[in-house]
Parts: sequence; structure tokens; C-alpha cells
Amino acid sequence: MPSQNKKPHAEIILHFWNEGVQSPKEIHKITNIPLRTVKYYIKKIKETNSIARKKGSGRPKKISGNTSVAIGQYVRRDPTISSRKLEAKLAEKGFSVSYRTISKHLGSLGYKNNVPLPTPMLTKAHKEKRVEWAYAHLNDNWNTTLFSDETAFQLFRNTITQWYKGLRPIKPIPKNRVKILAWGGFCMQGKTSLFCFRQIMTGPYYVEILQQHLSEIQQMLGHVWRFQQDNDPKHTSRVASAFLRENMPEVIDWPSNSPDLNPIENLWSIVKRNVEKRQPKNLDDLQRFMVEEWDNIPETIIKNLIGSMKRRCEAIIDQGGERINF
Repeated sequence: MPSQNKKPHAEIILHFWNEGVQSPKEIHKITNIPLRTVKYYIKKIKETNSIARKKGSGRPKKISGNTSVAIGQYVRRDPTISSRKLEAKLAEKGFSVSYRTISKHLGSLGYKNNVPLPTPMLTKAHKEKRVEWAYAHLNDNWNTTLFSDETAFQLFRNTITQWYKGLRPIKPIPKNRVKILAWGGFCMQGKTSLFCFRQIMTGPYYVEILQQHLSEIQQMLGHVWRFQQDNDPKHTSRVASAFLRENMPEVIDWPSNSPDLNPIENLWSIVKRNVEKRQPKNLDDLQRFMVEEWDNIPETIIKNLIGSMKRRCEAIIDQGGERINF
């Protein structure tokens, strides 16, 4: 009998028993079924004349309906409760279930255990200001606005998912990851060059960055344009405010805690992902890839992001100032 037979072992053993082959060793030799299994079923056939399982036999279900209800109640009351704490809580009620079984049960119900995604806090006042701002700028012409921001690029970033079989891939990450900061701006007519730096930004240093890019901006937009920046203290410092008054035709007002309104955040996401895919090995690689990927952003993406501003304003209004995803 070939071992590839897909019938359950019990049925195969019963078949040979009924055919007159009743030696455990002989059945084992023909079928390659483990000898211990063959002996078990032959003993069962001799005692009960059947291979059927007894009613109610088998491993009992560890988590009954009442236990499941209790677990659900604990999790809803305290989403941060650990599986070990759940095990202790259930034991107090007379339910004996291991924390591993509890974790598997919660997984089977669709529960996941992760740190919540961080996002800046929005108070009621923030939301009201965001809605006011959205109404005020709903019909703006954004074609002459330069959006700006700074961000940090980490070496050995690890955010891209990948398919795999077997063991989960491992990516060595140093304990203290170094980073490079970058400032950039973009508008319907294009992008500024990417300014990379490794020192702490202060108000005076922010002014130096703007001074270096002012002629670039004027070449793209002429002398009638708006400058956008968030309300970071460096941007609103006395020295920065003085520079902006003297050199920018207009600085658009911007609501607090509103990175979701700034389309440059989408550009940063694209650049960071593309840089990470190239797997820079050192800071020189990282900076070179940052500049190259920033320069390679297609014009169509820029135009689409600028064109999304009206929809962003509409979404803020529709959602009462809540955070939006674009």
C-alpha cells in the first residue's frame, strides 16, 4: 500500500484488518504508518470492533462561551490589558486558561496587539481653528504658494514590508541610529533644491536656509507669491519673523497641529520610502540618495498634490476639524 494514500490512518488499518492482514508489523511494513499508531487502532478494533471515536472524546475546548464573553468584557474595559493579566482575572472567576490560549483566541476574533499610531493631539479649539481656516482658504488659488517643511531621514530605517516564506527576515538595526535633517519647498512650478544639514536648527539657522533658497523661489514664482510654513517656534522666532516680513511677499496663516494639511508631507513619505529601498550603508550614501530621490519626484505628483488643497479644505470642513488622510 503506498504511503501517499490520502485516507485517514484508521481507515487504512481497518481495511487491511478486514482483508485478513492482522499483524501490526505487517500493516506497518505495507503502509509505512507508524507502528505505535497501528497497534493503537488494532487494540481499538479488538475492544470495540470499530475505529469510531467515542462521543465527547478528544481535547475539550479550552475557551467556552462564558469564558469568551468574559475575555471580551475585560478587553473592552481595558484595551491595554495583557494576556497574562487576563489569565489571572479568569482564574479568579474559576476559568483555567493559559495566556497563550487567550492570545490565540483573541487573534481568532480579529484582535491585534499593537502600539496606537501616534498623531498630534487636536483639542476642541484646534479643530475649530482648522475648520475656520479651511473655510477661509477653500477657494484659494494655490498655484503661487510655496509649501515648505523640514524633516529627518534616519539611517537604517525599517518601515517597508516584504513577502517571505518560513522564518521572518531579520534586518540588523544599530541601537543608536543617526540621521540627517532636510529642508525643502515646492510649488506648482517645481521644487527648491533639497538642503541637508546635521546640526540643530535654530531661528538664525532657519533664516540662513531661507536666504540660500530665496533666489531659487523667485525664479520659479517671480515676485507675487505666498510662503507656507508651520508654527514651529524656530519659524515664528523674532529673527525669522523679521526676515519673512522683509523678504516674502506674503506668509500664509497656518493652523496649529496640521501636518495633514501640508502636501509636502506626502513628498517626504515618497522620498523616505525610495531612499530606504536603496539601503544606504552610511551617512554619505544617505545624503546622496536623499538629494537624488528628491530631485527625481515626477512633476505630475507635484501638480496633483498642489491640486489636492481644495479637497483637503473640504475634508477638514466635512469632518469638523478632525485629522484627515491624503
